[in-house]
Amino acid sequence: MNLATPISLKNASGVTTGHTVCPHDCPSACALDVDLTADGKIGRVRGANANTYTAGVICAKVARYAERLYHPERLLTPKRRIGAKGEGAWQEISWDAALDEIANAFVKAEAAHGAEAIWPYFYAGTMGQVQRDSVERLRHAKRYSGFFGSICTNMAWTGYVLGTGALRGPDPREMAKSDCVVIWGTNPVATQVNVMTHAVKARKERGAKIVVVDIYDSPTMKQADIKVILKPGTDAALACAIMHVAFRDGYADRAYMAKFADDPAGLEAHLKTKTPEWASAITGLSVEEIETLARLVGTTKKTFFRLGYGFTRQRNGTVAMHAALSIATVLGSWQYEGGGAFHNNGELFRLDKRELMGTAYMDPDVRMLDQSQIGRVLTGDPVALRQRGPVTALLIQNTNPMNIAPEQRLVRKGFLRDDLFVAVHEHFMTDTAKIADIVLPATMFVEHDDLYRAGGQNHILLGPKLVEPPDTVRTNLFVVEELAKRLGVDHYPGFGLSEREHIDRMLLPNGYPGYEQLLVDKWIDCQPGFEDSHYLNGFGYPDGKFRFRPDWANGPSPNKTPASIGPLGPHAELPTFPDQVDVIEVADADHPFRLATSPARNFLNSTFAETKTSREKEGRPEVMVHPDDAAAYGLEDGAVVQIGNRRGDLRIHVKIAATARRGVLIAEGLWPNGAHLDGEGINVLTGADPVAPYGGAAVHDNRVWMKKAEA
Repeated sequence: MNLATPISLKNASGVTTGHTVCPHDCPSACALDVDLTADGKIGRVRGANANTYTAGVICAKVARYAERLYHPERLLTPKRRIGAKGEGAWQEISWDAALDEIANAFVKAEAAHGAEAIWPYFYAGTMGQVQRDSVERLRHAKRYSGFFGSICTNMAWTGYVLGTGALRGPDPREMAKSDCVVIWGTNPVATQVNVMTHAVKARKERGAKIVVVDIYDSPTMKQADIKVILKPGTDAALACAIMHVAFRDGYADRAYMAKFADDPAGLEAHLKTKTPEWASAITGLSVEEIETLARLVGTTKKTFFRLGYGFTRQRNGTVAMHAALSIATVLGSWQYEGGGAFHNNGELFRLDKRELMGTAYMDPDVRMLDQSQIGRVLTGDPVALRQRGPVTALLIQNTNPMNIAPEQRLVRKGFLRDDLFVAVHEHFMTDTAKIADIVLPATMFVEHDDLYRAGGQNHILLGPKLVEPPDTVRTNLFVVEELAKRLGVDHYPGFGLSEREHIDRMLLPNGYPGYEQLLVDKWIDCQPGFEDSHYLNGFGYPDGKFRFRPDWANGPSPNKTPASIGPLGPHAELPTFPDQVDVIEVADADHPFRLATSPARNFLNSTFAETKTSREKEGRPEVMVHPDDAAAYGLEDGAVVQIGNRRGDLRIHVKIAATARRGVLIAEGLWPNGAHLDGEGINVLTGADPVAPYGGAAVHDNRVWMKKAEA
């Protein structure tokens, strides 16, 4: 194991300060200062003041990270299942025995059904490049089934890049220099607190207005000067009406569009009928609300559109992102410091990951299986399996599909197959670990070295190992390396390297400083100059033009489906120009409510749901119901309702909340399945049908029925 690396001097009480970065699945990637006690443990965790994006502010759940690191229920030894799947009977075994069993199971699966029968399944439980992505090197070496990571980003990234041609944007710190910040389709008070740091600074120092566009009165709404609460899945209609007003009332920057956009005349003609009255009928907003917002952004040159992920998790989410993004181009907001539209800076970082991921020996003929459709894959759906053989073995790192994946009844049915072998590498006995054959205990982020890149900001950050892990837990890299030895591929390039060597090989070829220098520097600011950040040297297409008319079936995307799969979902129904496209699950007589599964403030996906403080602060699984809907159904606060659709049903407590819209139910947070009344979580109700054009899970796009139930 590498030696721990605290790098600051002791203070008077003998506490040192280590510098690292939050590893979790959040765009902020906060730079952290961590107190390290004399007995080799962590204490207080706080945001790094010296980092200009983190600016000393982090979320409360990470600030109390010691509670998670030293949790009494943390996994500390490898375990083998000895009872029926999910029964909860385990036997402690050695690391060698556990790894031998995994390797033997993989060999047997390959002998029976070919290498594609094994599926390494991983995601963003850590955003560390080494610990997250090293499993890809093993996959490529063995030609195991590929992992198409669709569940989180695809709709948002695709919608943004189909407009700009690149996944980058204005410096997010420029929000502090704005005169109007529009926070669209995200709840950063709960999910990206640093967005609020810079937006509130603009209000305090410049008198900027903060506008929040969302589907319920979220905690972020409480910070807003203007609240825009629309029906789920109608964001594109609002965006079109704003652009209609911009053309109608002279706010549109025609000179800018003539230089930087593909077809402004065609867009203007298309928007003639997209009036505030038209949008009002779709969104549920009043005409006055739409006119007021359009006038504010139209007359405020320095308007910064901070576009989130939440509003894209609809079946029309890619179109919604592109439509909201297009407003900044119609107004010419990109020309001004503190203006433009930002979603993610993923293109900036230029890390050389070829050796880390083993891309030199990648076989393009190996099938790619959709992360979001794990239930369909494991239950033998031929389309999900790409018309090939079954998956009979899984290695799962950094994710919890038995809780977070849609179509949970299919997921559970698949995991309960007697012929399926599952190995899970985890911190806690999650819903997925509980149904595994082998469970391995994993290190946490302060116990290993890694490198991070911050999509929601502009830094590459080093996360050095700060404390020694328990003797019996191991890194993700260790597991990959040991399996490679047992499976006979450890001689392939990229194997046999330490975390620090991998970090150097990602950084040095592109002129970045290596590990040792980053121990001193802590991070690298990758934000390009103003003109490049704002696309004033041209957008990312060869002709430098923003696309009002995207090529939905063939255009660029950072995570585009392979050619062997092609466009997904109802891509032929996507509009030529920004428009409302009704491919969502529209409420009907049998399903009068729309359900969104929004993030909770004290959980991060399913992470932190194991810690006592987070659970106490969240209370219990509940569904928010508007008071008028509650009255219509004879519901009191705390009553139990049954909600369902064609995918399943569950019982859940009611929280009567005026923060919800009529006809919209909000279930915040991914609680463990066992925390629910019937042992099934909210993703029983969500679907895995892919969002057009390049996939993704529309987890906030569900029509449901509701009825009063017995407690």
